Order: sequence, then C-alpha cells, then structure tokens
Amino acid sequence: MADQEQAEIRLIVARLRQEHEDYDAAINAMIATGCDALRVQRMKKKKLVIKDKLSKLEDQIIPDIIA
Repeated sequence: MADQEQAEIRLIVARLRQEHEDYDAAINAMIATGCDALRVQRMKKKKLVIKDKLSKLEDQIIPDIIA
C-alpha cells in the first residue's frame, strides 16, 4: 500500500474515531435526560456501524503478521 493511501486512510480513521466519540457522548446525554429508548437504540446502531468501518480500515493499515 502506498504511503499516500495509508495517510488518507489514517485521516479517515481519525475522523471516524472522533465521530464515534461524539455518538458516545450524545448517547450518554440522551440516557441521562431520559430520552426515548428507541432513539437511543438507533444512535447505538449508528455508532456500531462506525465502529465496524473503523475496524475494516484499521485492518487495511495494520499488516497481517503470521507468528
């Protein structure tokens, strides 16, 4: 993988990590204020989708090492 590609992926990963943290804070605030459980569940699903994207991108950056 080219260095430029890896740098672009790292940038996307950083953005997704921030978005994941934002969702986490929003979910905690929603729970604290007693928001509708369905809305909280939807937010958690969105957060999980972001986590899955993060995992896939991180797997592209980190090479597989067979020990």
